[in-house]
Amino acid sequence: MPGIDECLLEAMRLPGARGAALVDWTSGLALGTVGEAPGGDHETTAAEAAELARMAAEHGTFTADGDLPPVEDVIISNGDSYHLLRFVDTSFDSSVFLHLWLGRGEGNLALARIRLGEMAARLVLG
Repeated sequence: MPGIDECLLEAMRLPGARGAALVDWTSGLALGTVGEAPGGDHETTAAEAAELARMAAEHGTFTADGDLPPVEDVIISNGDSYHLLRFVDTSFDSSVFLHLWLGRGEGNLALARIRLGEMAARLVLG
């Protein structure tokens, strides 16, 4: 079961990966980062991604009904890249997510989504 650093390095092995981070969406702080950050600043990127994650996680419009888990991930696409925010279930408060930044020309969004889900399931925090 990988820790934060191992998980982020595994994410960087995905085709097209530019950068990855584990972020606490309640505080907006990056718990770990690797690679590049959009705009060059991991902390700013973490805070801005946390705002999106918090919006999706806290609003009932975006959550599943019944016994299904709430939001699994958020995908943002722009002209040259994808941003994939994958929520991580934890034994404490589940307020963290993985943020993967993929180059659009080299990245495979479907593969990244599957692999990031697998990584989130195996991630050990604490």
